[in-house]
Amino acid sequence: MQLRSGNRQLIREINKSLVLSIVRNHAPISRTDISQMANLSLAAVSDITGELISQGLIYEQEAGTSTGGRPPILLALNHRAGYVLGIKLTEKHVVAAMTDLGAEIVDQQSAPLGDDAGRRPETVVQVLAETVERLRAIHPDRRIFGVGIGMAGVMDRRNGVCRFSPFFQWRDVPLGRMLEQRLGLPVVLENDANTLALAEKWFGAGLGASDFLVITLGRGIGMGMVLNGQLYRGGRGGAGEFGHIVMVPDGPQCDCGKRGCLEALVSDPAILRRIRTALGRELTMEEAISLARHGDATAQGIFAAAGRTLGMAIADLVNIFNPTLIVIGGEGARAFDLMTGPLQETLKANSFDGFFDDLRLVVEPWGDDAWARGAAGLMLEEMFRPTLYRDEESRASLVLPASANPAHTAG
Repeated sequence: MQLRSGNRQLIREINKSLVLSIVRNHAPISRTDISQMANLSLAAVSDITGELISQGLIYEQEAGTSTGGRPPILLALNHRAGYVLGIKLTEKHVVAAMTDLGAEIVDQQSAPLGDDAGRRPETVVQVLAETVERLRAIHPDRRIFGVGIGMAGVMDRRNGVCRFSPFFQWRDVPLGRMLEQRLGLPVVLENDANTLALAEKWFGAGLGASDFLVITLGRGIGMGMVLNGQLYRGGRGGAGEFGHIVMVPDGPQCDCGKRGCLEALVSDPAILRRIRTALGRELTMEEAISLARHGDATAQGIFAAAGRTLGMAIADLVNIFNPTLIVIGGEGARAFDLMTGPLQETLKANSFDGFFDDLRLVVEPWGDDAWARGAAGLMLEEMFRPTLYRDEESRASLVLPASANPAHTAG
């Protein structure tokens, strides 16, 4: 991975990215305020904003409040300058959302994946491509900058490779490159819990927070970490595999191949399996939740036990990271009320002195559209940063000259 040389063009791209990000995060904002926040001269800011206006990325919105002289002209991001696509890929279906540059959903499509034979990489790429093409056909006049995909497992974001998927049992599948070749658009691949963390950072409970954790419950157990304002991915992109810490050695078999993982104890399938065994009959997760809420002691006890186990695991996170905010999300959060009491008791009892007192626990059981919206945010993050490395020069970016950016002609 070779850095580009520090020439004038690279420095300008960095400054342009900085100005664009400030407008994105603080609009409406004046050129003077941008100059102060970016530590750039007013002349440099005026030059850069002039270029951004000419490219249609920002616009002069309104006059600000005068402090004695002429009222300043305030700038804002043009959310309709282009669009991105975010995809939530589950083991059973895909959900694709088209968003503007402000991550607001303007349309979405979904499609099933079918049986096990339909989950081979080539078949999944076919379904993904067809879903994206339906959106592009509905909106042929929209300029699409790229696609972000969120899925469970260990993702090598830089190379667009799914290193391991516990649900598909994939290893080293170049999903990003395969889809890029089909669509002719840049593709960013990310762990799905990280996409939900981005969604929280952009427009959820994490808005304005510099440090927080997002724990996802459902078919699996995942975690996204925003530390010092940045999504933390770890050395190989696998940070946050919270569901695969071992809680009970020689416990139930987990999809990852180990035994006694948190996911094998408190995920939706694990809870449902225990309830089915205890009651001696088949039922759905919705039926199990209903039983517990209507007073079935067996179902209530199993949900409570899951809450205590989850509380013990979260206490370890609190002791390591000392967060002030933890967001619980995913489809499994719809049953969180059945686990809350035991979880909070266990969490409080096992957190280091004072850490629990400063902790805010927020439950947001968002659907697949929120995950897809977060996946779109992956591509947006790519687009708002400069191209620092030589092998990145083909990726989508808003700060490259139009002639050097393939995304300007895509879609």
